This record gives sequence, C-alpha cells and structure tokens, in this order.
Amino acid sequence: MPASDPSPFTDIIELLTIVPDGDERAVEAVRARDATLTKPAGSLGRMEELVEFLARWQGKAPPTLDNPMVAIFAGNHGVAARGVSAFPAAVTAQMVANFTNGGAAISQICGLHGLNLRVFELALDLPTGDITVEAAMDDRTCAATIAYGMEAVAGQPDLLAIGEMGIGNTTVAAAIYAALYGDNGATWVGRGTGVDDQGLGRKAAAVDAALAHHYDELVDPLSILARLGGREIAAMLGAIISTRQQKIPVIVDGFVATAAAAVAHAVNPRAIDHCLFAHVSAETAHARALARMGVEPLLNLGMRLGEGSGAALAAVLVKTALHLHTHMATFAEAAVSGRE
Repeated sequence: MPASDPSPFTDIIELLTIVPDGDERAVEAVRARDATLTKPAGSLGRMEELVEFLARWQGKAPPTLDNPMVAIFAGNHGVAARGVSAFPAAVTAQMVANFTNGGAAISQICGLHGLNLRVFELALDLPTGDITVEAAMDDRTCAATIAYGMEAVAGQPDLLAIGEMGIGNTTVAAAIYAALYGDNGATWVGRGTGVDDQGLGRKAAAVDAALAHHYDELVDPLSILARLGGREIAAMLGAIISTRQQKIPVIVDGFVATAAAAVAHAVNPRAIDHCLFAHVSAETAHARALARMGVEPLLNLGMRLGEGSGAALAAVLVKTALHLHTHMATFAEAAVSGRE
C-alpha cells in the first residue's frame, strides 16, 4: 500500500476513540426509584447495578427490554487444519444450521426467555489464512468485516448479547491475547472443544508460530486482529463499536467474544464501558484476560460452550433485574413502613 493511502482502519480508530458518554441523569432516576422499593437499600447487590447499567447506556429511566437480541457470528479458520480442535471445520456450518433449526443450547435459552436470536455467517466456505504461515486477513478485509459487524445491529435492539461459533477460534483468540498482553501460547491456550494433551500442545505451538511469523507486523491492536484473528472476532468488534455509537448496552460472552472487546479496549479503554462481561469461562486464560481489562464477570458457572450461551444467561439476569425494578411495590404502595 503506498504511504499516501489512508489506512482502512482510520475511521474505525476514530469511532473507538471518540465515544459518547452514558447518561448519569438516567442512573440517578433509577436510584431514586430503587430507594422507594420494598427492600433494604442495596440488598439486591449487582442486580440493582444492572438496571443502572441499562439506564446509563439506553439514556432513559426506566430502561426497557422490548427487543433484546443475541447475535452469533460464525467464521472458519485456516489454523483448524493444524489439529487444534477436537472437531473438524465442517462443524461450524453444521452448528449454524443447528442454531437456526432450534436444536442448540443457545436456541433453547433464547426461546425460553424471549431473546431474539440472530445468526450471521461470515464466508464459511472461505476460511481465514492459517495464522502460523500467513495473515488471517489483509487489513481491508478485516476493516470490511468490522463494518459488517457494525451493520448487524440494524434491528435496533435495546440490549445486544454477542457470541460466536468457529472451529479453531479459541486458538486465534489465544493468539490475540498473547500479542496484546505478552507471554507465550502455553499461557493463553486452553482445551477449547475438549482437545487432549497432544491437541493442547498443538494449539500452543500454533500460537507461538503465529507470533513469530507476524512479529514485525503486530504493531497495534487492529493489525493484531487482522494478522491473527477471525472474521467472527472482527464482526463482534464492529458490533461493539456500533452499539456504543448508538448507545445500546452490550453483554459479551466468553473467551473468544472477549477477544473482540480486548482489541477495542487496547485502542481505548473507555470504548467498552457499555459492555457487561457475562461469565468467566472454564478456559483458564479467560480470567486473566478479564483481569487485564479490569472487568468483573457476572457469572462463574464453569461454562465453555461459546455460541453466546453465557451472554444469553446474563441477559436473563438483566431481564429479571429490570422486572424487579419495574414491578416491585414501593413502600407507600405496599403500606410498609420505611427505614427510620
């Protein structure tokens, strides 16, 4: 690319850097109502904070959950050919079909709890490059995929939960973390879909090979994403960017989805203020990544399924918190004596 050509990431960096603030007046209105409800102040703990979070980023009190959406982004990875997963790459498309046919865990969670499930396929017949020997994507493809993710929230949800599907994507997520935060593959890889010890070794070796191969080009967070990442991670980053600009609160799923947030955070830590982190995965490095971003997950259930399942369960908590805030009686309505 000639030096005079603008980077395809210029606009993306600007959107990550210039971010709207939340509405603290809406938060104060939520707190004022909460103080009148028939319970001791603060007795619902983080459930109270969840309603404040909705109000802050929706910019209204009371907040609403009329159109909560779970968005699953699916992509395939060249590195899967390195034996880094317990399942073949064909499973990505098969599971996408399972999502839409209602047979997957995420389908059942969404159906039970009234969450709008949308699945976005990202060129499943064209895996990204094998990161051990070539870039996952060139910069323009990466930027275009981020832009696609930005458009995926066009349905105007009032809460977006993001998740993913992609055989091999815990390996590329581990590579992103290693490039952002340092250390080697063994520090960041986990068993993913259930690889044995040999598979775990292949994952660590793949990450180390990718870091070495791309060493001179891992110069900034978006270059790291392009060289090492996946289309679903780029699209989730786009969704995070777009929701911040539209003031839509977000719930981030597990190890892989958090990698998209980590890229945003590395550009501008404030860029993920509108994100909740659903759970800490059984992938041990996930807790390390969350700690590096200074965020606290809502749940710790030992899950490692992906497909937005943890984010959907966190959305159920958020729905419950809002229902309590909206429908609990006040001290006056219930004729209960308040605190003296």
